[in-house]
Amino acid sequence: MIALLAGATGLVGQELLSQLLADPRYEAVHCVGRRALAATHPKLHTHVVNLAHLQASAKSIPVAHDVYVALGTTIKAAGSQAAFRAIDFDAVLAVASVNIAQAATQSIANKPTLRIGVVSAMGADVQSRAFYNRVKGEMEEAVAKLGYNSAVFARPSMLAGNREALSQTARPGEKIGLALLRPLNFLIPDNYKSIEAHQVAKALIHLVTHAQPGVHVALSGELRTV
Repeated sequence: MIALLAGATGLVGQELLSQLLADPRYEAVHCVGRRALAATHPKLHTHVVNLAHLQASAKSIPVAHDVYVALGTTIKAAGSQAAFRAIDFDAVLAVASVNIAQAATQSIANKPTLRIGVVSAMGADVQSRAFYNRVKGEMEEAVAKLGYNSAVFARPSMLAGNREALSQTARPGEKIGLALLRPLNFLIPDNYKSIEAHQVAKALIHLVTHAQPGVHVALSGELRTV
């Protein structure tokens, strides 16, 4: 099988990349992003693209059986609500859409079963009054309508991991929250406990590769036990 990954430099994305490359089910892993990856591997193929105009690069990207999307930022890091939406909605939808479009060009006999797994966020809801959660919910709704045989949306709670080591913008609120909640972890419901990025990646790959047709939403409690 072939995997397509967007967001390989992020906290969950780097874990997805490592695990996908080690997974014998995948003969190739194609990554799309704004810059080339430092990692090298016989199975790894990097495509430097502008996600806002991904369709222009579509022909160089093969149809993937499984698509993994770990794109995401914060409104503070993006600089505005519009810039945030451009990444967390527009870019995610562009990656998901281009694979469907590419598959449509193949003959019916050669059409693969298409699956997608997206890292979303706890609280994603199209009806939410919170802009962040509403955009995440709208993204899920839009991707689910594209025509994938199965779509998995991982909604992790607070992510644990070293963002600074990845040259990512620090998230002070995340750090403070993790520090305050860790001693009380045994009192917190599973869906609200912090979760390690590698657990999210492992669970998402498992859920995608074992997905039944349709849409599946996985909260942190489920992600932790896969």
